Amino acid sequence: MEHRLVRAVEEALGWDGPAHLGGEFARGSIRDAEVVARLLTPPRLLDMVMRRSLANPQFRLFKGGEELHPDAYLNRQVTPRGQAIPMADMRRLGNLLSEGATLVLDQSNVFDPTMEVACRAMQWWSREHVQANVYLTTNDASGFDLHWDDHDVLIVQLAGEKQWEVRGASRPVPMFRDAERNNTPSEEIVWTGTMKAGDVMHIPRGYWHAATRVGRGGGHSTHVTFGFAKRTAVSWLTWLADWSRQEEVFRHDLDRWGSPDEQRAQLLQLATAASRLIDARDPAEFLRVREQEAPPGRHVPFLDIFGPLEAVACVSEFPPLIREDGETVAVVAAGKKLTFAAKVLPGLRLLLSGHPVQLDEAARLVGAEVEALAKILVEEELCASVTPELSSGYIGLAMSAGS
Repeated sequence: MEHRLVRAVEEALGWDGPAHLGGEFARGSIRDAEVVARLLTPPRLLDMVMRRSLANPQFRLFKGGEELHPDAYLNRQVTPRGQAIPMADMRRLGNLLSEGATLVLDQSNVFDPTMEVACRAMQWWSREHVQANVYLTTNDASGFDLHWDDHDVLIVQLAGEKQWEVRGASRPVPMFRDAERNNTPSEEIVWTGTMKAGDVMHIPRGYWHAATRVGRGGGHSTHVTFGFAKRTAVSWLTWLADWSRQEEVFRHDLDRWGSPDEQRAQLLQLATAASRLIDARDPAEFLRVREQEAPPGRHVPFLDIFGPLEAVACVSEFPPLIREDGETVAVVAAGKKLTFAAKVLPGLRLLLSGHPVQLDEAARLVGAEVEALAKILVEEELCASVTPELSSGYIGLAMSAGS
């Protein structure tokens, strides 16, 4: 999937691909201002908050460095049937933002089609799960205190300005669940400065950082943080533990009461079986299976009672694997393997490109059978119908397939 945001970030950071994620701190500026403005604006963010039922901790507000109780900005609208639905109190929210506060909306990609498409493009690029958290800070409010994240992040400043301090890691590659606490910030200051609209920054996992508008007076800052949940060797070992259940030797009780010789014999047997398991399912296999078995992304189901299928887009979490084998073509994605005749390969490549595809145009490009092919891919949930709302997420950011 060719996406202008991915290309713009690579150009800004001087990267030639996703292999730099998690490496060194990097920052730069996106030249394509249209991409930044197209992603999200503060009014669009507030409109998103207004129109949805949101709850803490996905939706949070901070003032004076402290997190506010949800009652300060949420109320419960009671339906005629007595159901209480949490909604943002926009009047109170507006007053808090006017005074100076920080609004946080995690997983904005769940609510906004532009963020959804951007995250999917980032996932196809990085081969990692991605979510987009948005931060709006007004006037001279502070942000979070110095802290570190257990994942790599790409930060894009969407509007306004914010002062940042970034420090190195005080513990190499720390984890959320770790063998040691990681509470002492590093003394190594990597960068301090102001992020302005269009600036982009990569902060590797474990790097300490803080952002604030304290002392800046009136104004605002809006930025989006794309978080990349990369897999570690611990993830691989956890996966191996699940596979170990297939081997009888691992299902036996550990020999607590046997003689030393009996216990050593069990240890040798377990070590031998573990070595075979490691050889059979190496880290590359783990990453491949993880991609191919990821369930399809959330999408609006297609119902022909509403009309014919006119346009589709691939919604698998990662790029589908298209494998040619003589007279057939196999497609592996979303936990499924589909087999087609080799003659439909051009249609498969078009429909699974990650770009929205108008079926009438596709028929002119690769033949009329593409419409039947699209229906199969939609039924199997590798593709979804491009609704007007989903289409809006691609406009100006992702090229149309076949262009």
